[in-house]
Amino acid sequence: MRRVYLLLPVFLFALVSHSCKQTTTRNRIDENHFPRVILWAWERPEDLEFLDPQRFGVAFLAQTLTLKDGEVVYSPRHQPLKLHPGAKLIAVTRIESQKITREHVDLTDDLRKQLVEHIRKTLQLNNVSAVQVDFDAATSERTFYRQLLQDLRRELPDNVALSMTALASFCVGDRWLKDLPVDEAVPMVFRMGIDSDRIRNLLTGGDFSEALCRRSYGVALDEPVRTSFDKQRRVYVFNARSWTPADISLLEERFGH
Repeated sequence: MRRVYLLLPVFLFALVSHSCKQTTTRNRIDENHFPRVILWAWERPEDLEFLDPQRFGVAFLAQTLTLKDGEVVYSPRHQPLKLHPGAKLIAVTRIESQKITREHVDLTDDLRKQLVEHIRKTLQLNNVSAVQVDFDAATSERTFYRQLLQDLRRELPDNVALSMTALASFCVGDRWLKDLPVDEAVPMVFRMGIDSDRIRNLLTGGDFSEALCRRSYGVALDEPVRTSFDKQRRVYVFNARSWTPADISLLEERFGH
């Protein structure tokens, strides 16, 4: 999961206490009865037939969309993915733009329409009942991203959940996520670079200031994090290698799931 991390400013104290009320807006992830633990299955061979579908859901990389030369370059998942037939699935779309490619991209309406269409098509994959967008949008891309999510929400069936990943900096003292038409923003509390210790300390006894970021969070199997989050909060788990039954045992040991 390639990421570029922003330096978190000194106003990290904007993390509010865990006693803050959860947002009351709709959450289709819950409505669709997704398990509390979701495994990310990235671009590598994965055999997850051994998972108990009552305990674990799967968010798998379905495609990567690269913005280049005024077009969307489509790259589908190339690696095999084996799943229990009853698994609850989230189709993840990774978007890469100038932050990754280092090339200027004109963020046109046509480009946005192409992205919406590609993401919408992931619903045609078997057992998919939610989509997730993984886009580390630069500040200059946020208006475009907001419009993309608004357009996408209108195109999706009403019962399909729309999720997005979020850099930790998106959820701390940064209000651009407010009122986005998503069911959750999943803050990445791993691979956070030089601000890792600071934000981890603040999350011990605290919480994110943005309400959309208080429904779920993302961790890495090889990078345990301590938080005071409610045990019912949904957790997404990233693994740097293909998942094995032994990894599930490690997950339960480290995160108590």
